[in-house]
Amino acid sequence: MKAELMVRRGVLAVAFAGLLAGGVYAQSQDPTPRQQDIQNDKKDIGSDKKDLAKDRADRNADQRDINHNNRDLSKDRADRNADHKDINRDRTDLNKDRADRNADQLDINHDKKDLSKDRTDRNQDQRDINKDKRALHGDRKDLRHDKRGH
Repeated sequence: MKAELMVRRGVLAVAFAGLLAGGVYAQSQDPTPRQQDIQNDKKDIGSDKKDLAKDRADRNADQRDINHNNRDLSKDRADRNADHKDINRDRTDLNKDRADRNADQLDINHDKKDLSKDRTDRNQDQRDINKDKRALHGDRKDLRHDKRGH
């Protein structure tokens, strides 16, 4: 009976050991995908960290660009305001120049009238000169006649 009991216990032990080995084998199949998932997750985390570092660098570069653009924008506003002031000054100068031109045209028109009158006066003076020359010539002629006694 002792041998039979030992065989039974041995068979039970082998069966139990087989069940344990089957359970261990079944459990060892399950952790392998988990380990792969963990490894993949670690790779993903590393990749994400690299992406975050690149994103930070991009963000910092973008912020530098924004700051630079803001400075440029400020300078552009100052230039625009200066340009508007120049335009306003030029408009004022242009209006003054137009007023001066119009006044000059009025002077020219007035001078043209004066010139016309001056020409008329000159022509009249020339006629008077011509008459006076004829009269002088006639007077000399008369003087010569008078001296000769005729």
